[in-house]
Amino acid sequence: MDARPDFVLIGAMKSATTTLHHQLSRQPALFLAQPKEPNFFSDDENFARGLSWYSELFRKAPSGALRGESSTHYTKLPTYPRTVERMKTALPNLNFLYVMRHPIDRLVSHFRHERNVGAIDCGIEEAVETHPRLLDYGRYAYQLEPYLEVYGRANVLPIFFDRLVHHPQKEFDRIGRFLGVRDRLVWDASLKPQNVTDERLKRSPMREAIVKAPLLTPLRQKIVPKLLSEPIKGFFKESLEMPVISTEFRSRLADVFDADLDRLGEWLGIELDCENFSAVTRECSREWANL
Repeated sequence: MDARPDFVLIGAMKSATTTLHHQLSRQPALFLAQPKEPNFFSDDENFARGLSWYSELFRKAPSGALRGESSTHYTKLPTYPRTVERMKTALPNLNFLYVMRHPIDRLVSHFRHERNVGAIDCGIEEAVETHPRLLDYGRYAYQLEPYLEVYGRANVLPIFFDRLVHHPQKEFDRIGRFLGVRDRLVWDASLKPQNVTDERLKRSPMREAIVKAPLLTPLRQKIVPKLLSEPIKGFFKESLEMPVISTEFRSRLADVFDADLDRLGEWLGIELDCENFSAVTRECSREWANL
């Protein structure tokens, strides 16, 4: 019988999903697939590999452990429109974890990531106009709606970044109850928060030539002592400066996101907008209203 996941961490991108994935993967009661983001149901080329390939990702799960995977591409509409359709056919019974960060903060982090990997080469205001995904991926009601319609609200756990940061163990307990885990999930406070962007290196033809040249590998390993590896790596580290957001531009972004947050707030039974997002979502755990 094919091995399939019991739950999926579906996003949102740049909302501490990597940190949550690593925390979940350290739990004896859970098994998280590697690589972290198989993106099987979203990306056409991955889906073409077939369910047997996907099932192999969970084959090594210990007996009795709940199986899961994490793919933020699963909540990247309209880029990947067939995700939920494909998922429902293969996995009709599934639980989902969805982390939401203040949408403007998420957008800034997303822009920073795209800028640093070379996908965007302009300022943030121009990028928002020319790359609508920066806005779309942070419209949480828009991204969640297909899951709520197909799987139902009882199968989707809303998690908020600010609550997770300030009360990680309480949120971990909540995740454990949602997943039906018998043994308590324990948040490891010693584990450094994971941020893929901060560890990424600048694209550099010189660095690539040095790293990939097979004849230089033994020489590089002997000549470059470990003591110097981090300073040298730092030379190639990408520029991670935060973009400056003007008051006017932030207000324009809030106008866009507030319409989506108003809808999300209706589903949660609360008033929600950009102004109160962090305070409201940090105060207590939020559940769907009228399940």
